[in-house]
Amino acid sequence: MREDLLHYIWKHSKLAGRGLRTTVGEEIRIQATGTVNTGAGPDFFDARIIIGGTLWAGHVELHIKASHWYAHHHEQDAKYDNVILHVVWEDDIPVFRKDNTAIPALALQHYVSKGLLGGYRRLMDVQHSRFINCSKDIGKVAPLVLRHWMDRLFVERLERKSDNITHWLQEHRNDWEKVLFMQLMKSFGLNKNGDAFAQIAVALDFSIVRKVRHNPVALEGLFLGSAGLLQDTAIQDPYYKELRKVYALVCQKFQLPRGNRPQVHFSGLRPRNFPTLRLAQLAALYGKHASLFQVILDAQTLDEYHEMFNIAASSYWDTHYVFGKTSRKYTKRVSKTFVDLLVINAIIPLKFCYGKYTSKYVLEPLVLLAQSVSPEKNTIIGQFNQLGCKSQNAMEAQSVLQLYHNYCKRNACLQCAIGTAVLDRNSYF
Repeated sequence: MREDLLHYIWKHSKLAGRGLRTTVGEEIRIQATGTVNTGAGPDFFDARIIIGGTLWAGHVELHIKASHWYAHHHEQDAKYDNVILHVVWEDDIPVFRKDNTAIPALALQHYVSKGLLGGYRRLMDVQHSRFINCSKDIGKVAPLVLRHWMDRLFVERLERKSDNITHWLQEHRNDWEKVLFMQLMKSFGLNKNGDAFAQIAVALDFSIVRKVRHNPVALEGLFLGSAGLLQDTAIQDPYYKELRKVYALVCQKFQLPRGNRPQVHFSGLRPRNFPTLRLAQLAALYGKHASLFQVILDAQTLDEYHEMFNIAASSYWDTHYVFGKTSRKYTKRVSKTFVDLLVINAIIPLKFCYGKYTSKYVLEPLVLLAQSVSPEKNTIIGQFNQLGCKSQNAMEAQSVLQLYHNYCKRNACLQCAIGTAVLDRNSYF
């Protein structure tokens, strides 16, 4: 028995038969099971329950065993003083309030059908699941249930991504341009260099970026130098030497520290994702837009973002991926596929967070924007596609990723609308 099943049974009133009674024989009639508490304190707030003919209004706490009340030290916590019913699976000991009055207990093991328990065991039988617990059943869930749940998951994912943005805002005095810079640096670094690029953005005074943005060589030198990519004195490439010289002047003028730099990586990356190219492209982006944050706020459609990020690394990189080694010539332009990733992972979360910050939160434009982006391709999304839960756009793909990482991997099936729908379908009460 797991506590999540107790929550499901109580919240959804999945109690077999009639004639509920406390463990000492008092009749129980439930008028309202209460509101789920997601914070500290009792599991359900503001329940209304008739016990022994008396209507009680208060809170409900759930445990596998009644003795867990004392194991969790609830008797010492004032938040539990107004518990009116202790819902347990096994009532192994009586539980008392501070005034020494007993808290009525309802032992669910006497009121739960074998069909429900069997359905739960089948759902949670991870040894027989191919990918997720409901692999065999997710394709049978009603489309309306899926659609509503996926909409909610998309917002959940935006909330999670905006937590990091909020933290950065607090650290940098609500400088949205600075936070955008950090967000874009992390996204341009992708998985391999994202953390290192973010560290560079945190350490770099963004006012310097503003001051040198009109000088393309200085801006590119600033970004590459801050990443530790201009330290090799053996390279004799003329452009490399020019960047080193300009970076040294910028450091001297603005008194930038020249100490340790975050380590960036080339191994395991396709050449088009090398940190040299991504930082050069980011320099071109900031050289193109004087107030990038406002430009991003004003844009609404995917086409506008494709045009905004229609930039290329400086001409030196037409024949290079790294310093001093020439390659076949072609312009290293930011691809539309990469812009799509920026829109999903950086821009939409930033605009979501800004809307909440300014009390101008409107979700619909962000949903429409996400729906206009093609879904990314990875193993997780591919597995869900095979199960019949197909992502038609980036919004649905983001919802699937939220579902997998925050529910499926944690076996949190009974906190998931899909899991509860499967359990309802496969149980008899």
